[in-house]
Amino acid sequence: MSRTRTERLVNLVICLLSTRRFLTAAQIAATVPGYEHDPDDVRDHEAFQRKFERDKAELRELGVPLETGTASIFDTEPGYRIAHREYALPDIPLEPDEAAAVGIAARLWQHAGLAAAASSGLAKLRAAGVDVDPQATLGVEPMVTVDPAFAPLTAAARDRRVVGFDYRTAGGDAPTTRRLQPWGVVCWRGRWYVVGHDLDRSATRCFRLSRVVGAVRVTGRPGAYAPPEGIDLISHVARFSGPVERTGRATVLVTPGRAAGLRRWAVESSSGPDGDRLVLPYADVEFLAGQVVGYGPDVRALDPPELRDAVVRRLTEIAARHDEAALSGGAR
Repeated sequence: MSRTRTERLVNLVICLLSTRRFLTAAQIAATVPGYEHDPDDVRDHEAFQRKFERDKAELRELGVPLETGTASIFDTEPGYRIAHREYALPDIPLEPDEAAAVGIAARLWQHAGLAAAASSGLAKLRAAGVDVDPQATLGVEPMVTVDPAFAPLTAAARDRRVVGFDYRTAGGDAPTTRRLQPWGVVCWRGRWYVVGHDLDRSATRCFRLSRVVGAVRVTGRPGAYAPPEGIDLISHVARFSGPVERTGRATVLVTPGRAAGLRRWAVESSSGPDGDRLVLPYADVEFLAGQVVGYGPDVRALDPPELRDAVVRRLTEIAARHDEAALSGGAR
């Protein structure tokens, strides 16, 4: 479904939920963006009617309870509305362990820079009388690492704004400056990528967020461009990435009983007085460094040196962001 049609359907649902009376097709056309037309133009009006019929059928297929009726016995034209009692979800009782799982999800989303939605969900649960403990762990810890470029690039893609950033290629020493019209940010095989139109190369490109150096610079005005219709960002990243060949070998030191995810990944393991040594196959050192950092003090990178350097670099960036947040909080 195209973005234009999706927005039109969402606007139609909002419109029909916002009224208790039945709205005629003419009233809907005058209210909902996307249905603008000239009712005196026969061809234009017929095109609107076909579009509206398709949208009604789509909503019903999606399970939206679309009602048809008239506001009074004097009305000759049928109208439409969505009954709140049929559209709303029933009460969803949660057991304490289920509520705790929501708390874990809220912590995970906060790490991803999406805390507002998670906080809203927790607030609704508390308002419904559900005892939610956002610090509950159920014996597990969420391990989520999001690159600093994630938030500015997703915002720029949403607002259709041109960005600039410094980018380090896999085999390059010095980063180069890129100018991009971002179309979207997607995750592929545990890594985040931004896909868009490279202005300097006049071609579609995707960039791994972990290789963005420094801050993302927003340089364009909102709505400066329109992405291609129907583009599949995941497929583009998959073609760009190619098959993953884990030809490298890394050794890490793990606290006994911790880091179960890395233990499943290991091809060799041995125990010693200072912890368990795991040998991990890897294809990308930055990705592996992100995994190691995600386990905190329970995992320490031993070799190769490039892995240790990547881990130190990530920890240094995290510490710097923490210091900046502490300073800004103190300034208030």
